Amino acid sequence: MSSELPLHLIEPAQVAARLARPQTRTVVIDCRHDLLRPQWGREEFAAAHIPGAVFAHLDQDLSSPVTPQSGRHPLPDPAALAAFLGAAGVDTDTDVVAYDQDKSPFAARLWWLLRWLGHERVSVLNGGLAAWRATGLPLQGVPAPRVARTFLRRPARVQALTTAEVQRELEGGRPLLLDARSADRFAGLNETLDPVAGHVPGARNQPFALNLDSTGRLQSSAALTALWRGALGDTPPTQVIAMCGSGVTACHNLLAMELAGMPGARLYAGSFSEWIRDPARQVATGPV
Repeated sequence: MSSELPLHLIEPAQVAARLARPQTRTVVIDCRHDLLRPQWGREEFAAAHIPGAVFAHLDQDLSSPVTPQSGRHPLPDPAALAAFLGAAGVDTDTDVVAYDQDKSPFAARLWWLLRWLGHERVSVLNGGLAAWRATGLPLQGVPAPRVARTFLRRPARVQALTTAEVQRELEGGRPLLLDARSADRFAGLNETLDPVAGHVPGARNQPFALNLDSTGRLQSSAALTALWRGALGDTPPTQVIAMCGSGVTACHNLLAMELAGMPGARLYAGSFSEWIRDPARQVATGPV
């Protein structure tokens, strides 16, 4: 089996094979999280995780502190994220595998963040820990010791936009703003996470769940290509802005677009939870 890390997406058996070869330096990062139970992921990690994995908390490691102007998951300080990755054993020559419980939205956040820091050698475990368990692969409960390394930032391979930049582009009528939240939350129904319900005027709904099959795995590249060709129409990927509630599940759509051969879309990092911080910004409801 090739020692080359599969681009963007990796299967459980491939991860197991890499971990069995000491000469192939791979760091596995557990990103499990529950938005309504923030400590759930850490507790689950302590109970059982992929051997050798290190835990990354969405709020504490993959985001910076919330401010009165920010959304619920502001991008982390790049230096702080680089320090976390170095402590986890990641440097320029390290391959990274990110996983979460099953559908991979939190793993996709880390995938995007690493590429934001210029690190291309990162893949998401397809189907997360659920797929690993289903394959019958081993788990461990005791964290493994880490050999700290120096993570050096390089030029970003992806782009994040601020709320002001998104507003300017919307006023110019150029971008296709795609919201990864579920259809009901996009329409302004059943909102449980944000104090205001609805969506950014002009946005279209593209739920990240459409990228998945019934088991929580990413669909095939061919299926994703068909899905995203239908979603984009004549719009080039470089004019797409991905958003969601707080800049997390939007990364799943960006991952799916890469797998579909449509790179270049940008992330509205603050997303809807930042948009609504200013009551002067309009909010729309209903399906689009």
